[in-house]
Amino acid sequence: MMTTSEMGSLNRGRGETAQSDRLPITALLALALAGFVTILTEALPAGLLPQIGAGLEVSESLAGQLVTVYAIGSLLAAIPLMAATQGVRRRPLLLAAIIGFAIANTITTLSTSYVLTIAARFLAGVAAGLLWALLAGYAARMVPEHLKGRAIAIAMVGTPLALSLGVPAGTFLGVLVGWRICFGIMSLLALILVVWVRVKVPDFAGQSSGKRLTLKQVFVLPGIRSVLFAVLAFVLAHNILYTYIAPFLANANLAERTDLVLLVFGIAALVGIWVIGMLIDRYLRVLMLVSTVLFGLAALVLGVAGDMPLAVYGAVGAWGIAFGGSATLFQTALAKTAGEAADVAQSMLVTAWNVAIAGGGIVGGVLLDRLGASSFSPALLVLLTATLLVVLGARRHGFPVS
Repeated sequence: MMTTSEMGSLNRGRGETAQSDRLPITALLALALAGFVTILTEALPAGLLPQIGAGLEVSESLAGQLVTVYAIGSLLAAIPLMAATQGVRRRPLLLAAIIGFAIANTITTLSTSYVLTIAARFLAGVAAGLLWALLAGYAARMVPEHLKGRAIAIAMVGTPLALSLGVPAGTFLGVLVGWRICFGIMSLLALILVVWVRVKVPDFAGQSSGKRLTLKQVFVLPGIRSVLFAVLAFVLAHNILYTYIAPFLANANLAERTDLVLLVFGIAALVGIWVIGMLIDRYLRVLMLVSTVLFGLAALVLGVAGDMPLAVYGAVGAWGIAFGGSATLFQTALAKTAGEAADVAQSMLVTAWNVAIAGGGIVGGVLLDRLGASSFSPALLVLLTATLLVVLGARRHGFPVS
């Protein structure tokens, strides 16, 4: 028979196991809101260019540079900031990024100067570069190894929510009551988030000087380059199509229903991130392979039946499911591959992702001008085949067999 002390030890062990299997939902949702604010800050101007241009007394093309400058700030800041702050405690760094959004959006709300607004957008981009580099590693640190993928999925849910619901709602509100009020609301959200993070999100120490790795050392870790290449190719394929979805839809006489097509994409993306969040800790490699193949099949259908509305809606839904959880897949793969160097590795992912966004605009524009929208499908299939081959080859590191 067990003694009383032995029974007590057993019960404590069971309690510790139960505790370890419990996700810190409140803290993870704070990270999700941070992602929501980041994406909304980035994308909202695109839907309000006429109003912003009129408010700042510039053309719509100049107003569009508010999005460009944001992306440049994020692209330039992510790697240098993460490399420079490896030893800094994580929560103050996270709070600094969120406060950066509060300041930038407040300036945008009040500014009547185009130059000052551009400077504020660059600051917001820098804050975004820092925040995106932190999010996945932060979520992973809150939980044991077997829950890392699910934790990252919850922390990343703000992204598809912002794209599918936040941006359309913000655009509608901006047209109704003015674009400045929208940016003011985002400033308020950021301030609320500062308090939420300070109260509910745990702090973690930065890396000691003896454990810090240089950028080169992180880049050559086994599996890192495989994941980064997959990010670049997969996201480039997505952005070629997403950036020029309106002219592509003209082939099916759906150009005027672009909003509905994007709504289908957004809802499907939510389904994708939910499925991946449930399964990622056991089937990361399989999910990455399935997502790539599903996106490839969607691209193929769009290529051969892009003039049939029903086929287009079905393919866009499959594309949304495939892309919805991709950020979670890539960030989880990179976090597990990089280990203690996860934050530096994530900054490389942020850079690769933003290069793919910019590349999607450039490559897609060249294809559209030279060969027409019908060239998108073959281009996507080339990129996705390369992604599939790299993921298949990363059996030991990057996307390992479980």
